[in-house]
Amino acid sequence: MPPPEKTFYCIFLGPPGSGKGTQAKKIIDIHHVFHLSTGDLLREMAATGTELGKKVKGIMDKGELVSNDVMFAILEKKLLSPECKHGVIFDGFPRNIAQAQELDKMMTKLQKKLSCVIEFKVPDENLIGRITGRLIHEPSGRTYHIKNNPPKVPMKDDVTGEPLIQRPDDNVKVLEERLKVYHSQTKPLIEFYSNPAHKGLLKVVIASKPLDQVFKDVEDILKSLP
Repeated sequence: MPPPEKTFYCIFLGPPGSGKGTQAKKIIDIHHVFHLSTGDLLREMAATGTELGKKVKGIMDKGELVSNDVMFAILEKKLLSPECKHGVIFDGFPRNIAQAQELDKMMTKLQKKLSCVIEFKVPDENLIGRITGRLIHEPSGRTYHIKNNPPKVPMKDDVTGEPLIQRPDDNVKVLEERLKVYHSQTKPLIEFYSNPAHKGLLKVVIASKPLDQVFKDVEDILKSLP
């Protein structure tokens, strides 16, 4: 496996169903960066049996949200691990301004720097069909779509042949609630990363284009990074 040409730390922002995770999976295969999904990270930590892992598991078992202090303790540990030595794609994180400010502080502390923030822009009305047709291979996180990105064999993962599932929360009612949260909390991050302190960081990809074109647009951004 050839070494990556560059190290980068990028944030993928966008509403649920905008294709952030799908594109992140493709990017990591090429650039060998770490795909950092906070949900996956919390589940991984909860399974470790360490003191911090037990704390996280207790919080998650109660259905409560993990505090920013705990979240950033886990993030810092992960960013210092060998898995992240070539960089990171932050998938859907930070979720709000407070987390973005804390991430800035942590990156400075670790002497690392954000390379770019990519907004996956897609109209809300386009997301219903995407979400309700989404198929997931749970063990790997690979995603498919019944119409737009179907598996080679219906309801089977292309790599392992294992069954695909539709998540119970991938429905219109849940999507509408998630979009409300996105617009009220996460969308202000677009303004945050547009301000002079983050000059040049924010890039926009029109995520309503075909998957291959979106991938090309993301790759063009990453290739242009210093």
